[in-house]
Amino acid sequence: MEIKDLAALVRFSEEKMQKIEVFPSKRMRYDLYTLLPGQGQRVHAHADADKIYYALEGEVMLRVGEEEALLPEGSAGFAPAGVPHGVRNVSASPAVLLVVMAPREGASKTT
Repeated sequence: MEIKDLAALVRFSEEKMQKIEVFPSKRMRYDLYTLLPGQGQRVHAHADADKIYYALEGEVMLRVGEEEALLPEGSAGFAPAGVPHGVRNVSASPAVLLVVMAPREGASKTT
């Protein structure tokens, strides 16, 4: 059994958003994304994989398709396979997201 303290894994970089793998798996991704104010993830899509963003700390602007909405702490947003999506921290505080993507294998990025 693996149990991890997510707070102990959190790290930030002044250079760019951080993707921190929590549990390695061939079937899915279970990661932390950490964003300082102004940092973001470019809009992209995964042809065969769904993605869920859950705001553990702070808030981010979530884009899915042509829609954008604030994702506040304690809320989750869904990006279905094939739909362009991304996040950016538009607040004055750091943000930590728990991100789940499945399936992992066969997920291809498109722009």
